[in-house]
Amino acid sequence: MEYRYLGRSGLKVSTLTMGTMTFGGSEKVGATAQDDATRQIDLCLDAGINLLDTANVYNAGVSEEMIGVALAENGRRQKALVATKVRFKMGDGPNEIGLSRHHIIAQAEASLKRLKTDVIDLYQVHEWDGMTPIEETMEALDTLIKQGKVRYIGCSNYSGWHIMKALQAADKNHGQRFISQQIHYTLHSREAEYELIPITGDQGLGVLIWSPLAGGLLSGKYRRNGGPDSGRHVGGFREPPVYDWEKLYDIVDVIVDIADDRGVSGAQVALAWSLGRPGVTSVIIGGRNDAQFKDNLAAAELKLTAEERARLDAVSRPPLLYPYWHQTFTAQDRLGPVDRNLIEPYAEELNRG
Repeated sequence: MEYRYLGRSGLKVSTLTMGTMTFGGSEKVGATAQDDATRQIDLCLDAGINLLDTANVYNAGVSEEMIGVALAENGRRQKALVATKVRFKMGDGPNEIGLSRHHIIAQAEASLKRLKTDVIDLYQVHEWDGMTPIEETMEALDTLIKQGKVRYIGCSNYSGWHIMKALQAADKNHGQRFISQQIHYTLHSREAEYELIPITGDQGLGVLIWSPLAGGLLSGKYRRNGGPDSGRHVGGFREPPVYDWEKLYDIVDVIVDIADDRGVSGAQVALAWSLGRPGVTSVIIGGRNDAQFKDNLAAAELKLTAEERARLDAVSRPPLLYPYWHQTFTAQDRLGPVDRNLIEPYAEELNRG
């Protein structure tokens, strides 16, 4: 297992992170019982994974509780970093939602109890809250760090301007900055390359990728001629939305071709592509059973060739949006390294046209 620094921090995390949304869940996302969850945690820790990701909202806190039970035994807590999140509704009261100081601090205390630990290694705001001043949110997170209840902070599902607004608020008050962002970024969904990946390079943020197989759509099991009888999308799961099914199947065709040539699963190919993208720190893997975890774990050792990457890039590349196509025509003499990471793959084609 490879370890990478998480953003501009001294914290090293494994290139694969264990996702735990299935713990204590429903059949829609995977109903993992405690004994199975503990065994799967051991499986991942033994493979070198050192970061477990959860959220207070995952199954109304049950995921955190199950992690707490597992890590309290046999010294597992010393082997694992724990990341959780706050933002979504956790009760019926008017203040049991959002990123106010009240909700953040109350939920941090509740997560610590469920996790049976005295510190959260990475505390992430789960989604933007446009009704709470960003200064209040960042100050509350900074307070938790000063109290020793949280070690590092990150964001998830923020837009580019949301991230910059939060970082500016932290800097203005000499507080702690986000060290990471957790985002959706896959062969099917490459929108993050427009703003979020460039911000990663410019501002020194780590990137954790959630649902790297698009809820299973990139596993190779879903094809034009049919798919599994069970799974998230069979049960009506809406993330990510698919606007062009033919484009998705074109991507899956290439994934499966490469997987067949290499004698690996389609899931491993899709995960390996993500692990090799600029700015990516760690990819969050999950599973309904041990076999899925074992298959995903093998992606850490799969190295795609330049030709394989070129095929995957070409079939999945999104159109270059404004102002980037304009910069391709007129700003190439003054582009920095972060700019070039985005623009150069398009430059030859656009200039030729």
